[in-house]
Amino acid sequence: MPVHVETFTTASPQDRIDLAKIYADAPAWLLAPHADAEHLIATGLDHGTLIAGRFNDRLLGAALLERNDDCWRLSHLCVRRITRGRGVARRLLDEARRLAAQAGKPLHLAGPTDQLEAQALAARTQLPLDAL
Repeated sequence: MPVHVETFTTASPQDRIDLAKIYADAPAWLLAPHADAEHLIATGLDHGTLIAGRFNDRLLGAALLERNDDCWRLSHLCVRRITRGRGVARRLLDEARRLAAQAGKPLHLAGPTDQLEAQALAARTQLPLDAL
């Protein structure tokens, strides 16, 4: 599945629908510290940190990619439930790694360090896990 990763500062009405569907399946801990998915999406757009994977004109997965002076942090990675297991998250991770390396910065994951899913992702990807 060829997924094209994009960075967003604005989103079309269809993109907003797709982003809402992506985060509709997310557990509450994944949205924190944002009040809800709508706030997470709005914050990502406002700060230019929202990245998303597109296939056939639809967004299938998204995350926030924070670009700091010391390192870049990928957080809030989520893929639509019906699309999981097809490499969308891997593509988002690979592109975040590429962009960070191109900027000469290490990539870290950011999330709740007490969540087993976040710990497992950090172990699988061999990326440090920073607390949000």
